[in-house]
Amino acid sequence: MNAMLETGISDEDILLRLKDVLQETFEIDPARVTPDTHLFADLELDSIDAVDLAIQVQDMTGMRIKPEDFKNVRTVGDVVANVRTLLTR
Repeated sequence: MNAMLETGISDEDILLRLKDVLQETFEIDPARVTPDTHLFADLELDSIDAVDLAIQVQDMTGMRIKPEDFKNVRTVGDVVANVRTLLTR
């Protein structure tokens, strides 16, 4: 995946990219992924999966993610918000 450089990208675009990442990395059906979807309770990701997801988001944005930026992430919407923050830094 190419890094998202343009800051004009919408949250919907970020969500679509995230659905791709979750499908490719964890074989999660994109239909199950909404902003309210809980990463751990709904998608059954564990802490190691969360690290993998953070790495994927880093690759997606081309920006380094500090672990503390990602530790409060619980839902897909939280991930989208984190990506948004990274892109607008």
